[in-house]
Amino acid sequence: MNISTFSDFLKQYKLHFLIWGIYIFYEVVVLGLGSRSFKPLGVYLLIYIANVCAFYAHAYLLNKILNNSTFKLKFLAIPLLIVFICFAYTLLTFTLGILFIKVGLFKSTRPMNLDHEFIFSCVYRALLYIGIGTGYVYILKSFEDRKRVEALERQSLVTQIEKQALENDLVQSQNNFLRSQINPHFLFNTLNFIYNDARKKAPMAADAIMNLSEMMRYALKRPEASELVPLSEEIEQIEHLINLHKLRTANLLNVELEINGDLFGLRFPPLIMLTLVENIFKHGNIAHSTQPAIISVDYHGNHLSIKTINMVNDVKSKKVESHHVGIENIEKRLNNFYKDNFEFKYYTDQQNRYITEINVTVVNLMANLNVS
Repeated sequence: MNISTFSDFLKQYKLHFLIWGIYIFYEVVVLGLGSRSFKPLGVYLLIYIANVCAFYAHAYLLNKILNNSTFKLKFLAIPLLIVFICFAYTLLTFTLGILFIKVGLFKSTRPMNLDHEFIFSCVYRALLYIGIGTGYVYILKSFEDRKRVEALERQSLVTQIEKQALENDLVQSQNNFLRSQINPHFLFNTLNFIYNDARKKAPMAADAIMNLSEMMRYALKRPEASELVPLSEEIEQIEHLINLHKLRTANLLNVELEINGDLFGLRFPPLIMLTLVENIFKHGNIAHSTQPAIISVDYHGNHLSIKTINMVNDVKSKKVESHHVGIENIEKRLNNFYKDNFEFKYYTDQQNRYITEINVTVVNLMANLNVS
């Protein structure tokens, strides 16, 4: 054992050394002064070597039994342990006594014998330190249980904080997608009246009203932050958003929506795809003649890939906000839902195209189903 290891050992068990030191000092010095009789040094060495060995051997073995045994096995093992420690204590005391006498650490007026008096004295001392060792083990276990409860409480608190943060992120996404909300019943009744009135006179306006109504209805659903929604519903809203912009620009947009794979039953965090598509219309050049804006969803096996590609709009309006906040929000929400099972990238390539990629490993599709 080198100096560094020995120093670490002393630091780890300094409380043990202190308590044993106080206890031995009390028994040897205080009681010795009180009775005005002291025994030879060898006797004290013999007694306390046996006592310390009994204490730590019992504590170590009892801890093993409590941690690794069933109730029935504990019922048998603990009494056997007590018998074993008493036997080992007696044998150790007897052996050390003979050895210490031979090396001259103390002298005995009579030879060492395993008589009833000697055995009873050893068993008494062994039981005393078995009791102390048992108390020591249960005190340690109470501390461990307290630490475990505190760790669970901390984890519960962290979970609550993460859930609250997720709620806040979802609210921010909903507010970004729909800046102001009026009474939904009034809104939809009004839109329905306008739609019915415009359907015959201005079909294009009626279509725009219907698309807008469906999008607002979806945004006002307000799912719980911890819930996933059907990805097909999100894609349906994207189609409404594309139709609205096509109507607004007299169908001059160059936008392609590509869906590959069966999305039935697949659920995804709400408003993430809509945020990405909304960024395309805010910040991208969506009227480029040769480079269409592409929104791609691909689901095969357990892998979901969502990708958007759009030409960067060189003419930037000062009134259009940067979408960095939305991107950061998306990344945080994906992390809250998927932990290490997702990848989110966004970058501008050499062709001046802004690209976002979401790759998610769906470990268990049925775990994503929200059965109510």
